[in-house]
Amino acid sequence: QVQLVESGGGLVQAGDSLRLSCAASERTFSTYIMGWFRQAPGKERSFVANIHWSGDNTNTADSVKGRFTISRDNAKNTLYLQMNSLKPEDTAVYYCAARSPGWGDATRPAWYNYWGQGTQVTVSS
Repeated sequence: QVQLVESGGGLVQAGDSLRLSCAASERTFSTYIMGWFRQAPGKERSFVANIHWSGDNTNTADSVKGRFTISRDNAKNTLYLQMNSLKPEDTAVYYCAARSPGWGDATRPAWYNYWGQGTQVTVSS
């Protein structure tokens, strides 16, 4: 059972930066596909970015491409999301997710087995 704990959220102004972290409990973290999703009030959970177990391959949603960067440190069992040039529309609860490699669409929330509790990001205009 993988436990994921996000941190780093907060209240910032438009144009500011934040770095989210997701600490994983399992030493097998390095074998998992990891993802970031977000959910704004009244909206469905949506894909932000994911990263291959090796860190070599990443995929980022068009809405955040060029502003957000996903990365991981397998030695520290930690996933990151660097968020730059934040906009009010980035306001949401951000979740990290994990799953062993397998078939399917890794941009869909249902593909993932494990989830963190979420961290709130609020961007004021």
